[in-house]
Amino acid sequence: MEKLLTQSKPLQENGFIRFDLKQMWSYPTLGEELSQLQQAFADLPPDPYAPNHTRFRRYSRAIILPWDGSFCWLPNHIREDGVEVCEYFQGTFNAEHVDTYRAFAPLSEATKANPLLHNIILHDYEQTFWEARDLVMPIHVGVHLVNFLVKPGEEAFASPNHIHQDGEPFTFAHLITYRNVKGGLNAIAHPDCTGKQLDEVPEHLVHTRFTLTEPLDSYGVCDRMVSHYVSPVTCGPNGSIAERGMLLIDYTPTVIAIT
Repeated sequence: MEKLLTQSKPLQENGFIRFDLKQMWSYPTLGEELSQLQQAFADLPPDPYAPNHTRFRRYSRAIILPWDGSFCWLPNHIREDGVEVCEYFQGTFNAEHVDTYRAFAPLSEATKANPLLHNIILHDYEQTFWEARDLVMPIHVGVHLVNFLVKPGEEAFASPNHIHQDGEPFTFAHLITYRNVKGGLNAIAHPDCTGKQLDEVPEHLVHTRFTLTEPLDSYGVCDRMVSHYVSPVTCGPNGSIAERGMLLIDYTPTVIAIT
């Protein structure tokens, strides 16, 4: 293996990190930018691949140039019917969509221009670590806005709905909206737990359990080092709707591999 170009980081040492961006950052427009990002979650279309109408989603792609740290959004795919979409592919890592592309509505231009979103994308990238060959080509960035909206008697769940790995080397998750939620427990576990339900694995293989409850409460994982899970969301006792909106960001090298 080539020598890593970065010094050892918490994510590299443990395979996962927890952090709270609201405690780390304080600048005059933070509240306004967060509010704008939260409003974007109110405009998410239904996830066309969700088995019910409780999951809403947009997805866009970008690149970071490692040699100068610059960042830009990639264009959308225009289908034959003229609709703009952004495609997402996980190969065999999602048993619910094996070797198939999923096409989602892209982020709005206003959301793409949100300074807080830019700051989060670049902050998360700084936590990652790479081999030398990875850093002579762009790093692909996948940006997902995923919102669970649940009425009494309903349940919303992630895809796949078990302990899993994503296939991308690094994934970060940031809570953006949260109200009246029951459930949404996160767990980080040993990679051998992949494909199982949380109650099926020995406790010593579960590294940590936690629940995100405040906007910008966050975590990140190195995919090859750990697996992860979030439990389904149902309504709490304080209203008719439960909402849990997550900003998910993944990072993948674009090194050419011919097989």
